[in-house]
Amino acid sequence: MSELSTISRHAITVLAGQLAVMAFGVTDTIVAGRHGEASLAALSVGSAIFISVYVALIGVLQALLPVWAEQRGARQTDALGRSLRQSLYLCGVASLVGMAILLSPGPLLRWTEVPPALRTEVESYLAVLALALPPALLFRIYSTLNQALGRPQLVTWLQVGSLLIKLPLSIWFTFGGAGLPAQGVVGCAWATLVVNCSMLALAIWLLRTRDIYRPLHIWRRMEPPHWPTIGGFARLGIPAGLAVMVEVTSFTLMALFIARQGTTASAAHQIAANVAAVLYMVPLSLAIATSARVSYWLGAGDPARARNVVFIGFRLSALIGIALAAILLIAKNHIGGVYSAHTGVVALTGGVMVWVAAYHAADALQTLCVFVLRCYRITVAPLVVYCVLLWGAGLGGGYLLAYQGQGPWATEPSPTPFWAASAVALWVTAALFMAMLWTAISPAARTRAAGSPER
Repeated sequence: MSELSTISRHAITVLAGQLAVMAFGVTDTIVAGRHGEASLAALSVGSAIFISVYVALIGVLQALLPVWAEQRGARQTDALGRSLRQSLYLCGVASLVGMAILLSPGPLLRWTEVPPALRTEVESYLAVLALALPPALLFRIYSTLNQALGRPQLVTWLQVGSLLIKLPLSIWFTFGGAGLPAQGVVGCAWATLVVNCSMLALAIWLLRTRDIYRPLHIWRRMEPPHWPTIGGFARLGIPAGLAVMVEVTSFTLMALFIARQGTTASAAHQIAANVAAVLYMVPLSLAIATSARVSYWLGAGDPARARNVVFIGFRLSALIGIALAAILLIAKNHIGGVYSAHTGVVALTGGVMVWVAAYHAADALQTLCVFVLRCYRITVAPLVVYCVLLWGAGLGGGYLLAYQGQGPWATEPSPTPFWAASAVALWVTAALFMAMLWTAISPAARTRAAGSPER
């Protein structure tokens, strides 16, 4: 089987599962929008905080993909099993940190001047999601393991099947019925908790019963923490997780700053953010598939084939990213109506979508690059780039344009300046990452080693 076919099949399988997971968010957005404009605004703020925490933590765990894929390429199955057990310690710490943040959102809500009328519902929403976080992170470890093994099908089936549970539960818990009182947007969080626990239970059953996991000897007695192994995870995962956090918060924090503009602006931003997140699943899936194959060949001692895989993945990501951006531009005036019946929200969303399209085209390029850079243990430099450009130029620039004006540009209190500044910043980021990746895979760059310091 050719590398193009292998990457495509892997990416399509991952994409199906990721889209099912994203359908959770789409479902909640539509359900909350139909429940009321205030519920959609509360979801916008609450989901921005949760996604910022959740994605950063899964970024730490997802960074273990190249480690396990390399061990698979080197045929080190026992070492892979031990490494998996050690990752549970990292997952436990991540769960405690995430729950602490989600249970104490008050200071952040006050700092970003979220209207007091929204705060109570947002805090209740996040409290339920704090309970849903540990099973979600444990399932992420299972997902990363399957991606490293080149067998993402089982994860995808679980994710697609769970959508059949999530959809009716979100509607039932939000609107009530059959003796259950309506819970508003908090009902969406309870539905997420039920789904996450169900997926984790099925994943554990599969680990115990499927033949593909037996060579790993996963169910041996849990070893004490092996600090060199955990330290290696941390050196790779923490910068990667922080980079993901910066990337995601560069636009999820928009929701908190835009909230002061009123419910119409918040609702329009929530729709734009939801569309951008759904589209992101395509380059993310390609990046996961590409990085798994790159690390596999690096572990097998064949850097030339790893380099060839990089080029294949990059071409796919660039072409598909441009195509999706073009489709978004064509449909920009119709997307808002899918989510909301409010004419003001629909009109404002159409203008924002132009910049969402530009944002996605750059996102497709930089996502592939940053995932592959992790295969070459380059994690700190992308973090620095993200902080300077996405937080500084993107989020900071959007704030200046929206609320203070800049030069010939007058203040424009709408979501558009935030998305415009972020799109420009992400294009610069993509250019820098492409330069880093070209340097990393060049034939002269032969000094890379698994134990080399992260850059």
